[in-house]
Amino acid sequence: MQKPATAKEIVHSLQDRFRPEKAEPGYAAIFHLDIEGERGGQFTVAIDDGTISVHEGLEGTATCEIKASDSTYEDVEWGRTNPQMAFMFGKVKVSDIGAMLDFAGMFHRCEDFYKD
Repeated sequence: MQKPATAKEIVHSLQDRFRPEKAEPGYAAIFHLDIEGERGGQFTVAIDDGTISVHEGLEGTATCEIKASDSTYEDVEWGRTNPQMAFMFGKVKVSDIGAMLDFAGMFHRCEDFYKD
């Protein structure tokens, strides 16, 4: 499996890295990711009762909106930047931190999932 390099590829890899057993039964949420820069884009990640879908564009009413630059998103996903520090310094903006923490816990980290 090829390692995703760009923010766009990393977002699409969420489908492979999803851990449905970490989602509570009946859990449903929509996340809008607005990743600025030429390696990013706008994405909708929908989780519904153990299934996930990732689409380009913003669809539906978001439970949580996440905004970051492409380089910041890539660095957070690959473990080169601490996500809490990126949030505290305003490099990542999140509309609902509780929902974001739930979201983060449902995925394998890139650095662990794509070990050589």
